[in-house]
Amino acid sequence: MKKSKNALSVVLKIIVFFICILSVSCKPQGELTLNLAGSWQVALDSLSEGEDKEWFINFPTETQIDLPGTLDLAGVGTPNNLEPGLNNKVLSHLARKHEYIGPAWYRKTIDLPEGWESEKMILHLERVMWESKVWINGELVGKAESLVASHEYIIDSGKILKPGKNTIVIRIDNSNLYPSINVIGEKYPVTTSKEMAHGYTNHTQIKWNGILGELSLKPYSLLHEVKVRTIDADRKLLLSFPEKIEEKSISYEISLNHKSVEKGKIKLNNLGEVEIKLSEEILPWDEFNPNLYDLVLSDGDLIIKKKFGLRKLDNSNGILTLNDQRIFLRGTLECGVFPETGHPAMDKDAWQTIINSAKSYGLNHFRFHSWCPPKAAFEAADELGFYFQIELPHWNLQVGKDQTTNEFLLNEADLILKSYGNHPSFIMMALGNELEGDIDWMNATAARLKEKDNSRLFTTTSFSFQKGVGQLPLQEDEFFITQWTDKGWIRGQTIFESDAPAFDKNYSQMVDHIKVPIISHEIGQYSVYPDLSEIDKYQGVLKPLNFIAVKEDLERKGLIELAPEFILASGKLAALLYKEEIERALKTPGFDGFQLLQLQDFPGQGTALVGLLNVFWESKGVISAEEFKMFSNEIVPLLNFEKAVYKSGETLTCQVQIANFYQPLKEQTLIWEILSKDEVLATDSITKINIPIGNQFDFGKFSTKLESEKASEFRVRLSLKGTDYKNEWKIWVYPDQQLAYGDVIFTRSYPEAKKALEEGRKVLYNPDFNQINGVKGKFLPVFWSPVHFPEQPSTMGILNDPGHPALNYFPTDIHSDWQWWDLCVNSKAVDISAYSFDPIVRVIDNFVTNRSLSNTFEVSVGKGKLLMTTIDLSTDMENRIVAKQFKFSLINYMNTSGFEPNESISMEDFKEISSQKK
Repeated sequence: MKKSKNALSVVLKIIVFFICILSVSCKPQGELTLNLAGSWQVALDSLSEGEDKEWFINFPTETQIDLPGTLDLAGVGTPNNLEPGLNNKVLSHLARKHEYIGPAWYRKTIDLPEGWESEKMILHLERVMWESKVWINGELVGKAESLVASHEYIIDSGKILKPGKNTIVIRIDNSNLYPSINVIGEKYPVTTSKEMAHGYTNHTQIKWNGILGELSLKPYSLLHEVKVRTIDADRKLLLSFPEKIEEKSISYEISLNHKSVEKGKIKLNNLGEVEIKLSEEILPWDEFNPNLYDLVLSDGDLIIKKKFGLRKLDNSNGILTLNDQRIFLRGTLECGVFPETGHPAMDKDAWQTIINSAKSYGLNHFRFHSWCPPKAAFEAADELGFYFQIELPHWNLQVGKDQTTNEFLLNEADLILKSYGNHPSFIMMALGNELEGDIDWMNATAARLKEKDNSRLFTTTSFSFQKGVGQLPLQEDEFFITQWTDKGWIRGQTIFESDAPAFDKNYSQMVDHIKVPIISHEIGQYSVYPDLSEIDKYQGVLKPLNFIAVKEDLERKGLIELAPEFILASGKLAALLYKEEIERALKTPGFDGFQLLQLQDFPGQGTALVGLLNVFWESKGVISAEEFKMFSNEIVPLLNFEKAVYKSGETLTCQVQIANFYQPLKEQTLIWEILSKDEVLATDSITKINIPIGNQFDFGKFSTKLESEKASEFRVRLSLKGTDYKNEWKIWVYPDQQLAYGDVIFTRSYPEAKKALEEGRKVLYNPDFNQINGVKGKFLPVFWSPVHFPEQPSTMGILNDPGHPALNYFPTDIHSDWQWWDLCVNSKAVDISAYSFDPIVRVIDNFVTNRSLSNTFEVSVGKGKLLMTTIDLSTDMENRIVAKQFKFSLINYMNTSGFEPNESISMEDFKEISSQKK
């Protein structure tokens, strides 16, 4: 009878652990846990001689370190003597203050309480990079390896452990055990480190050595062997066991916020499976209702408490649904960027802060690019209602080639499902980032995972550049992440540069034939100038030598005072591009989400400062969370209209669309307005409309005639009455004005300009930009990083003074906006670094070269006065109304008494600036 009761107790532990949808630190009464956190001895083993010299018996040092922790946090390792400089090594990523790669040994003596000697024990090491070995009292316990899950050791305490003093020695090797998880060849030749999968890299989290999370010793039960099949579509909690069990009934109670919802009994059976059928009172889990229930099971004195959440995920008809309602993933990447510690946060509060930051910008989703976060991240997401896509630590262009790597990755996938598979926030999984190689292996592996777990969706890769892979889903893909399909791009990169601004576009033609949910891959990647005020924020294990190098270069070149304006202007440009990226995705019927790269900066791969937030998840002052949420939210009002710039007298016609991924709305009123600053010029409403879930519905049109006697900037606003849901767009209206040159000489000829200047005339010199030396004009800023992709034309938008009288008839802000598109793409920027004058329109150079560039400036030359612009103001002017208006503004300025340039250059300088291409 005693034996039966003990067996039942073990089984109960198994049932309770795996019936939980969340893994939390609640232990049954009487269960003991020995916390091993605290001071440990540490020894570095750079020659890998510790095992031969039996360091597990004769530990070589008395040096102390705190665990959980890392060598970097303790200041142990080779000091970094790298100096700031604008070179690939410095600009590749943030610099570690200390670095050590190789085996490190950790030793601690513990007191084992009485009464444990007959128990099997489990040693739990949460988050180790990469391999661990454990000795207890000089006896080898075993070896473990994983980048995604805890290292666990089962110990026979009767043979190895004993009451009283015991010595634990752990050898941790953070060397790259499987280089094939990071095989990118020469695809990124300027990157100093080829190890870029974010589970093991110095580009984001560093290649630390240590133990980060729970470090404990506790009694072992069979629960460590049980496999979970989680929640099925029939409202069941279903578990499978490694061995048959005796039939028996036990009590359970489910409660929400300490209020009992249902009670009952479950019957243990001898079939290896146990289930709880949930009543209709158990409400589902999603982003709006993250219902997490407490489950208590009891049998006599045994009481165990856990949490769970109920959800049903589906991809039927190519549409992503949760609990039978369509959802839309508004996501950003999470790449393991933790600049203070160099390692992922291990506590739930820290992850709640991160997730709440993302939610404040209207996001509901993280894609963990080529890594898997710790359990604290899942727990935070479960409680806050946030969706995760997890990936293997895998970025490989030779997938399937190395068999040992294949086996490691399969084991990592199993560990992810076993360790985190019960979290409702974990809805999707990919085998890695931009994989190329053996398609059969990728399909077979995805199929294997689908067979193991049908409670989430799987895909072979988060996009691929491999021919025949990236354009269409593979056979086993349950969702599809891509930049393009076989019918074209589904993100703005390239499109926004090649096509004139238009706001009635979406990706329907590119995706309407895709039969699984489709998500746009890494949209954005618009580089923002470095925020040099960040330098003082780095107080941890990393040094921002890259930022310091940029600062020192700007100081040498006398541009340091412009740095805050460079950030603001380039950031504003990035923000408006992100807005159009997101809105095109939201406007596409059948689209299922986007993944930004990214909301926050990425400090690696060439210092890719593509975020509107910095690496500390702090705003750069470019756009507020409230402004961003206007176009990234569960409900977003949308307008489809033809263009950004209009002639006075033209009619603006807007088709109204609503992206609603919240709940059906009835009897709503939409209000549209045309505003000039805060003055309402026109308004009307669309009343009594019902707004169902989705983004495929047309809610009518409105039209208004745009008239203005002067060049004007207007805003178009669409709002949902009685709510905070609204959205805005800028448009520009120009009157049809005739150019009056007065005494201004307008010419494209250098000799003519030179002659007129020698005569003391006013000259508007507009050379053929294709024929002069300079930097090719672009509307888009640097893609990703000028270090990572050095061959691109690499400017970062314009910076100008809106109050300059030359722009009196060309309304503008300090930064590029859509009305600048034609001017930017039909231009070059000339290098004026050798001169001291401030240009009218500065072109922001990238942070590697930091040249002083301009496409429009004024100077005196000899007796004459020059305004030179390398924007094409000569070609097809009747059809280029922006160029015509810009030219009109410049000429009017030149015909006033205010046209008195403050700086002078020589005729030789003018010749040099105007030099022709050879």
